[in-house]
Amino acid sequence: MADPGSASGAGRLALLGQEPGDIETFSALLQDATLRLADVGFDRKARRLALLINRYRREADAPSRIRCAFRVETVSAVQRAGWPADPEAVTAILSLTIDGDWLVITCAAGIAIRARVEVIELVLEDMGEAWGTTRVPSHD
Repeated sequence: MADPGSASGAGRLALLGQEPGDIETFSALLQDATLRLADVGFDRKARRLALLINRYRREADAPSRIRCAFRVETVSAVQRAGWPADPEAVTAILSLTIDGDWLVITCAAGIAIRARVEVIELVLEDMGEAWGTTRVPSHD
């Protein structure tokens, strides 16, 4: 679902993924999103992993970012690798993949988050208004 009122010619996204094939779509949408590590939370009781990110909007007419909530539901365990001591550290999301029962969020600088999931249930919701950026991600 899109909100036609957003800047840069594209609306806000609100997506639900429940199939293995949806992971590729979510990975493409999350690629190059910036993530402050303090904005990662796991609610064990609710079985939810949540990330607040600044998503790069490839679907927009002009380079822009938007604040976005990304949630992984039915999570029984979370592991992290390469986590720096500074909770204010910022990284970029590179990809989202599935490895058996684990959903893997691979980030720059060797940082990764693994979430053991019962079933695939991903939620991505753009929040607020987009803002223009001059920093366009490139992959050489």
